[in-house]
Amino acid sequence: MTDLTLRLNDAEGVVTTSGVDIARYAFDGGGAVSEGPKPFLHPLRTLDGAPLTAYRPWDHRWHKGLQLTWTHVSGENFWGGPTYRRESGYVQLDNVGRMRHDAFTEVVDAGPAVSFVEQLTWITRAGASWIAETRTHRFHGVDPKRGLWILDFATTLRNIAGRDLELGSPTTQGRPNAGYTGYVIRMPRAWTGGRVLAGGLPDDVGPDAIMGAESPWVAFSGQHDEVDGGGTVLAYAGTSTGGPAIRWFVRSEPTPILAPSPSFAEHIVLAPGDELSLTHRHVFGDRVWTPDETRMLAAELAP
Repeated sequence: MTDLTLRLNDAEGVVTTSGVDIARYAFDGGGAVSEGPKPFLHPLRTLDGAPLTAYRPWDHRWHKGLQLTWTHVSGENFWGGPTYRRESGYVQLDNVGRMRHDAFTEVVDAGPAVSFVEQLTWITRAGASWIAETRTHRFHGVDPKRGLWILDFATTLRNIAGRDLELGSPTTQGRPNAGYTGYVIRMPRAWTGGRVLAGGLPDDVGPDAIMGAESPWVAFSGQHDEVDGGGTVLAYAGTSTGGPAIRWFVRSEPTPILAPSPSFAEHIVLAPGDELSLTHRHVFGDRVWTPDETRMLAAELAP
């Protein structure tokens, strides 16, 4: 396996291997209040430098690469943009919170794996601290021969609000098949209409059949603009201590987006002091894998 390096400054961390910056983690929390300022990974790149993520697309300015989000937290919106209400649909409210980076507590900056452990606070629009978070990113598994690398993500959310917190999604608020929340990746617009496969389901079922389903993994493949070829994002459902099963939120059209949602159609309720822990893995490939290859790699690289 090929080694990686991690460079950290006051605003971002950059992960590099063989001269290619494959990941940038922006943690300074800047941007418009309505976009829900929070850390995010963008750009993510294949080993040959092709883009895997989109940033502030015109249709949803708050979509920023790969990031942990939550659309409904006891009426607050840590996703960004408008909030879905059962009685009125989407409305822009003064309820968009932010996630503040507080510190890195552990850093490994060189070797076959690089990683960082981060402390964050989720703060409401009114300035109240509701969640203390510890999250870990680990970059590893660089395999130039097969053109792939791996990102492992883990987080623990602790309720510090002094009251019960209800974590949900637009679907828990009444909108069908809109369970987007959790660890969400927005892929390049060139990937619109891309191929979606899921573990345990036939190759030809398509994203509509995968939406809201339980599956150990989902793989999204698309073709690049500007450079020849394509890529594949393989995401594993991972684990949640929250109770509801992890279900997939996935769209190929009109926007290429993918998330293992921990509260797709059911709320998670955290009492004061309670914790929710999540783990996820993403594998990034530098071409469109065949369905057989996708299933083989999904089995081999499972956490």
